[in-house]
Order: sequence, then C-alpha cells, then structure tokens
Amino acid sequence: MLERLDSIEKRYEELNELMSQPEVAIDFERMQNLARERSSLDEVVTRYREYKATMKSLKDTQAMLNQRLDEDMAVLAKEEVESLQGKLERLLEELKVALLPRDPADKKNVIMEIRAGAGGEEAALFASDLFRMYSRYAASKGWKVDIMNSNETGIGGFKEIIFEIKGQGAYSRLKYESGVHRVQRVPVTESSGRIHTSTATVAVLPEADEVEVAIDSSDLRIDIFRSGGAGGQNVNKVSSAVRLTHIPTGMVVVCQDERSQLQNKVKAMAVLRARLLDQERQRQFQEMTDARRSQVGTGDRSEKIRTYNFPQGRVSDHRIGLTIHNLEGILEGDLDDIIDAVATADQTKQLEAKVG
Repeated sequence: MLERLDSIEKRYEELNELMSQPEVAIDFERMQNLARERSSLDEVVTRYREYKATMKSLKDTQAMLNQRLDEDMAVLAKEEVESLQGKLERLLEELKVALLPRDPADKKNVIMEIRAGAGGEEAALFASDLFRMYSRYAASKGWKVDIMNSNETGIGGFKEIIFEIKGQGAYSRLKYESGVHRVQRVPVTESSGRIHTSTATVAVLPEADEVEVAIDSSDLRIDIFRSGGAGGQNVNKVSSAVRLTHIPTGMVVVCQDERSQLQNKVKAMAVLRARLLDQERQRQFQEMTDARRSQVGTGDRSEKIRTYNFPQGRVSDHRIGLTIHNLEGILEGDLDDIIDAVATADQTKQLEAKVG
C-alpha cells in the first residue's frame, strides 16, 4: 500500500509541475483535465503526507527514549509515543478508505423518485414527508431542488414525485437512500387512533448527460397532452404535458409541471437518461457479484431500509441495525448521522471484502 501511495504522491507532484508550465496554462481543456485529476488525489496525498510526518515524529521521539532522560522527560516521551502510534493507526485506516475505488457517479447531481406504496392516502402523505425531508437536507447543503413531475392527492400527499437535486457530491450522500421506507403512526384520516404501517419507495438515480446515454430519436414515442395537475390558468387550456415512451425498454416518463412543452420535454429526457443509466449500472452490479455482496444493502428498490416510528420518536435503519431517537430532527432534514453511519458501514464491508 505504501508503494502505491508513493506512486500517487509522485503523480500529484508531476501534475503540479505540468500545471505551472506556460504552454499548459493556455490550453484550457488540458488544464481542466489536469486540475480534475489533481483534485481527485488531494485527499489521499494530504493524508499520506500527514502519515509520513507523524511517522518521522514517532521515530524521533522513540530515539529520545534511547538517550539518558530524566524521569519527567521520559514519561512525557512515552506519552508522546503512545499518542503518535494512535494517530498513525487512525491515519492508516483513513488511507485504506481513501484508496477504495470511487463510484464515478459520486460527484453527480441526482434525480430522486418517491412513490407511495402500501397504505393508500397515508402512504401518499408519507411520500410528501419524505420529499420535504430531502428538500430540507438539500437546503442545508446549499443544493438546489427542482421538481420535474408530481402527482398530488387531494389532501397534500404525493402518489409520485420526481425531482432533481443539484449540488457537488449530491449522489455520494443520497445514493444510500434507495429502497423502501416505512412509517408507523396514527394517520390523520384515522378516527379510532390505531397505528398504521405505510410505505413509500425511494429511487436515487445519478444524473446522466447526453454523452453517457445516447437515445436514438427513432426509439422514442412522444405524446403531448393537456396537464392535469397544478398550474393555474394554464391547466387544461394548453397542451404542454409530455409523455416519452422508450420503445426498446418500454420505459415511460411523464412531465407536466412546467407551462412550456419544451421545458417538460427537456426534463422528461433527463429522467429517461437517468433511468437508462441506472438500468445499465444495475446490470453491471449484477455481474460483479462479489462487489455487490460487499455493499451495505443491494440498492434493490424492494429492500426495506428504514422505519420511522412516530409513537416512539425513533428512526431505525435496518441495513446496519442503527436506531436514532430523533424522529422530528430527521424529518426536518437532519440526515447526516444516518448517512455517515451507512457510508462508514459500506466502506468497512468493502475493506473486509478486499482483505478477504
């Protein structure tokens, strides 16, 4: 591993040297590519240099112990050795994680799809709660939320809502949210006060650009119709809603939230590309069975990943056996503790698989 780290540091220094050359500085595209590569190495190199500096300090302090020191200095030196050894172990673990293969989609924007599952109107209200939760989380990160399509119920729920979250690293944080979310509470529509269990399904797709997913126009059927949702005076007067059918796969995407037919088509194409990219990624994951087993959860849309229990004020993530008694905060978008725990468990499983 240290040989690999030496090689990475050497490449990092080469990149710095290249970027300082005048002929490279005027080549915008090359400069961008070099800057991206250097940025991808920043974290590893910074930690490796800290590791080497800590190792040097440890050796120097251990050498002091071989000299004649008074009792107080010897005690201090031993304490310093213990502290430096602990720091080295921590840095070594961080370096192992930093060297794990990165998902190339981690830096992408995401398209999220939330659909009401079992539970009727209560499931639709829960889907609305989840949308609000993710919107609040995005706002806390400075990310932008853009609704692409929604199908509302009469009392404020969503049978389905599709939205984009734009922000650096959005997919790296939200990719663990795919799966079935379950809520246990007394529905507002329940007069007897009985606790019901309802579900909603969350799909998190990395945004795909036109280069990654090329769609032949002959493979598309495009239908234009009048919007049936919110939209003020525009609703049912102008045919602006768009339905795309991808003939080879049978995928259907509907977008009707915008007043413009063109805007709805652009959004529908973005959703279709993301779904096609996700389909290809799922196929690749199926082929990589060992890697798939090493992940926390399968990413399967049917996998129950989390329960939100209102009577007990707790949220439980079933993939890692984590329970947090902060239901209100989590629904307000305070998701970092859960996401950090799942991400750490995922990294641990990958490391175990790598060692095994």
